[in-house]
Amino acid sequence: LQPRDWLGLTLTGEAATDGTHAAATLLYDLHSRTWATDLLEAMEIPVEWMPPLRASSAVVGGLRAAVAKRLGLQADIPVVLGGADSQACALGAGVLAPGPVSEMAGSSTCLNAVVPEPLAILNVTHYPHVVGSSYTTETGINTSGAAVTWLADLLYGGRAGRARSKDYERLDAEAHAVAPGSDGVLVIPALGDGERTDPTLRGAVTGLSLRHDRAVIARAVLEGVAYTIRDQLELLRAGGAPPTELRISGGDSRLTTWNQIKADVTGLPVRTIPGDAAVTGVAMLAGIGIGAYRDVDEAATRCVRPGPVIEPDPASRARYDEASSRYRDLVAASVVRRHGTD
Repeated sequence: LQPRDWLGLTLTGEAATDGTHAAATLLYDLHSRTWATDLLEAMEIPVEWMPPLRASSAVVGGLRAAVAKRLGLQADIPVVLGGADSQACALGAGVLAPGPVSEMAGSSTCLNAVVPEPLAILNVTHYPHVVGSSYTTETGINTSGAAVTWLADLLYGGRAGRARSKDYERLDAEAHAVAPGSDGVLVIPALGDGERTDPTLRGAVTGLSLRHDRAVIARAVLEGVAYTIRDQLELLRAGGAPPTELRISGGDSRLTTWNQIKADVTGLPVRTIPGDAAVTGVAMLAGIGIGAYRDVDEAATRCVRPGPVIEPDPASRARYDEASSRYRDLVAASVVRRHGTD
């Protein structure tokens, strides 16, 4: 929830929240787009305690005079409510209609697609879209980029044990030289003591041999995240919302080998979104809110600049179909789960 004095930025205005933050409380009715009064009553929470619901692009106040003076800005600059990070990222990636899927690729991963109505898939979370009347789905991976960082620090970070930009470039290049499938090595990148939909799942590396080097393990980690993304996208397909394209934004989009692996594993064309799409999305909401853009279409036309299409390689796709099946079998195995107090 966003109080009136959130971050000390508003001078005047009301306490308010948007639908994306409200939905995260689990006290929000997605269909009516209001607070779920039945849940509030069951929990003995007065509805008066809940902040008013406003559009993500609503102006809710102005910049405090003291803050404006310190920053050298004009007082009363409008402050727009904004939206949750992954939902704003979907807007910044130009995901405005069914088909494309936004991947906010950072330490963790969020996958967001547009649907006209929530899907009947319990493992898919839904939010109201930050613009319009549609909804955005959300599934995610707890340790995607974080798994790559762990590997980079461990095997590429030298004596300091901390990988730098050139070390990630080396990791990317070495992984590129390894054939798809990593010679049978599989990595489950669940290094955060559980996943969002499976708290017992643990990370694993299988299929290692003395002939394997760090490059094989690096590619296997990249592939493991891609296999997980593929399974997340299958949830959308099963719910009647087949994905048509993956749009990747965030720091991990700089790994070109990984982008190609994601295309090959999912069978979808991939496009990277320059910069930080979440920040772009928030800026678009601000522009819409203050009237700098006539509508969301103009905002998208002026702000969203997807990179060239990365097409999946058919030969690699066939190999990854088999590897993905083995990966799912591994994820389902008892040995990769925490039991009791182990």
